[in-house]
Amino acid sequence: MLSTIVWGTGNVGRAAIRAVEAHPALELSAVLVHDPGKAGRDAGDLGELGYELGVAATGDVDAALAAGPRAVVYAASGDIRPDEALADVVRAIRAGAVVVTPSLYALYDQRSAPPELREPVLAAIADGGGSLFVSGVDPGWGNDVLPLLISGLGTTVDVVRCQEIFDYSTYDQPDSVRYLVGMGQPMDYEPPMLAPTVPAMVWGGQIRLMARALGAELDEIRETVDRRPLEATVTTEAMGAFEAGTQGAVRFEVQGIVEGEPRIVIEHVTRIHPSCAPDWPVPPDGVGAHRVVIEGRPRIEVTVEASDEGGNRSAGGNATAAGRLVSAIDWLVDAEPGLYDALDVPLRPAFGRLGRKQP
Repeated sequence: MLSTIVWGTGNVGRAAIRAVEAHPALELSAVLVHDPGKAGRDAGDLGELGYELGVAATGDVDAALAAGPRAVVYAASGDIRPDEALADVVRAIRAGAVVVTPSLYALYDQRSAPPELREPVLAAIADGGGSLFVSGVDPGWGNDVLPLLISGLGTTVDVVRCQEIFDYSTYDQPDSVRYLVGMGQPMDYEPPMLAPTVPAMVWGGQIRLMARALGAELDEIRETVDRRPLEATVTTEAMGAFEAGTQGAVRFEVQGIVEGEPRIVIEHVTRIHPSCAPDWPVPPDGVGAHRVVIEGRPRIEVTVEASDEGGNRSAGGNATAAGRLVSAIDWLVDAEPGLYDALDVPLRPAFGRLGRKQP
């Protein structure tokens, strides 16, 4: 059994605890938390498993890493603390652990990552013998392995389009929804996540990754952003009221330009209420979905709906992202120490987990 730490217990961390517990090759050895109110709570409680695991959460990073874990699932946010997230990840790698995380956007395509990000990671790998694999939480498989798999079913491929289409009203991360994305803010507010160059910074690595796999040469990466106001005030169960006239929907694209045309596109359509921007793409049931469209011959469209934590679609997306990362751990442990991306790490069957029952 591979001793594994889950670092962070937010939306991804909760799912990661469940994924580690379910994996027959992994053993949860510690859960690291920043909030003093979570310290001492059982991991099963934090992961909403419905039973205890006998592992108490702790804020003592030194002690947890000194125990020599074989792997770390780094689930703490990197959205507004990228430098701290990088320092945490480097620290775990230097301790000799395999680290999997969604928190370092620029390492989705590690070959194109800036030197100031790659070099500390590579130095830590050389010093400690650990490894790093980064895959997105939106989720990464929807912007790399799934579209690439489906593209191989076509005769000709004109455009690869990856869509996330979601109602954010059930998303339990109010700071990200209100301030990073700008829902409920005045229309003259510039959300940090939508500022010029930021979408390309976050999702450009996945565009480059797909281009590399498809053998396509990118001219450039472009962005488009559109925002719509709410026509009426709406109230959400998780985050309260969003006032009429404030931002209620966002649609943006990160476009990989090949021979002058957008050929590889990652598109996000998010709303705080279904009434906003009804002319934009909607998921089949109005709640949320991930969709891949291969424009070509034949035209292929695949829609994935994942749910967890009582049917929540946002939680389902987080759970599949965590599942992709956690399922890679034993492969990474057997591989040479290094910096890996989604084209390196295979997506494998859920070996040993079919029909596995909870206590």
